[in-house]
Amino acid sequence: MIKRLLIAIVALVLVVGGIVGYNMFRSKMIAQYFANMTQPPVAVSVSEVKPITWTPGLEAIGTASAVRGTELAVEMGGTVQEIHFKANDRVEKGQLLLQIDDRSERADLTSAKAALELAETNLTRARQLAERGVSATSNLDQAEASAQEARATVAKLQAVLEKKRLVAPFAGVIGIPQVEIGQYAATGTAFATLQDRDHMRVDFTLPEQQAREAETGQKVEVTTEDGSLNLKGEITGIEPKIDPNSRLVTLRAEVGNDGNQLTPGQFVHVRVVLPSEDGVIALPQTVVSSNLYGDSVFVVRKETPEGADAPKLIAKQVFITLGRRSGPLVEISKGLKAGDMVVNAGQNKLNSGATVSIDNTISPDPDAPTTADVMKAFDMPAPAAAQ
Repeated sequence: MIKRLLIAIVALVLVVGGIVGYNMFRSKMIAQYFANMTQPPVAVSVSEVKPITWTPGLEAIGTASAVRGTELAVEMGGTVQEIHFKANDRVEKGQLLLQIDDRSERADLTSAKAALELAETNLTRARQLAERGVSATSNLDQAEASAQEARATVAKLQAVLEKKRLVAPFAGVIGIPQVEIGQYAATGTAFATLQDRDHMRVDFTLPEQQAREAETGQKVEVTTEDGSLNLKGEITGIEPKIDPNSRLVTLRAEVGNDGNQLTPGQFVHVRVVLPSEDGVIALPQTVVSSNLYGDSVFVVRKETPEGADAPKLIAKQVFITLGRRSGPLVEISKGLKAGDMVVNAGQNKLNSGATVSIDNTISPDPDAPTTADVMKAFDMPAPAAAQ
């Protein structure tokens, strides 16, 4: 019985030991294989770092409005008698737009004019009698006061009639009528909007730190959300007070509007153009990788790895300091120098020290050098496809 038990234990130890030994041998061989395996070069495209003329700018969003634009409203209540415009009509300054029923006021004006004629006649007679010395001075004074009062009454009624005859305060494009003939329109009722779209302005805001760099007369570039419209203008006003709630400063710029493509109320992007600077190193923002340790790029360098027979192109991760941004570009204030070759595509497959091959056949940078020029800069033979 004991002999059989010992034989079973020995057999079990041999089986388990064999399995463990096989697994250890297999793991060792796999590790040795991967340790000696040469990784193929990673294909990337590169951009050459070159000093450029940097045109900095202040980015903001704004709202377009007409330099002359207003909501037209009824000055005196009454029934709408006539409408002399249609939606989107081009109207001229002084053109009659809306007529409010004024029959009662016209009747009052006719009566006032008759009273004025009588007062003028009495004044003339009183003057003649005063000149002959047959009338008291008080009679002349009373006649003059009555005539003056009658003139004021006529002028007042004429002003009332003018307020019921609504005309365009300036030339522009009028909107959709908001009233109908026969409708009673109370005082202050808006009946249409009038916009002079030939002259436009854009109101936008900047943080108080950036607003210090803006000043009246500076050029601005205005683009629409879809990028279909690009207009130029200049700053015409800066609010002297900072909003205490948002810490923003309001600015206003006037822009041309050829073809009336910009519409009042439209959302736009605004860029305040600052003075240009020479010798600035800037790269597309897409080449920069950001993580908890900072901002970095991959720079391709020619090195001879330990144990290698020939030099190779190696990608090195370089940490950089970013500066200002302008459109798709970002300023590199520290970490790179002119002539460096920076990876602009394929960096997601890289780690620092990886071997790379250059292929600039398809590059996101339109100004990137050709593959042959890059290899020539590294004094290495170009791939057959690039020759």
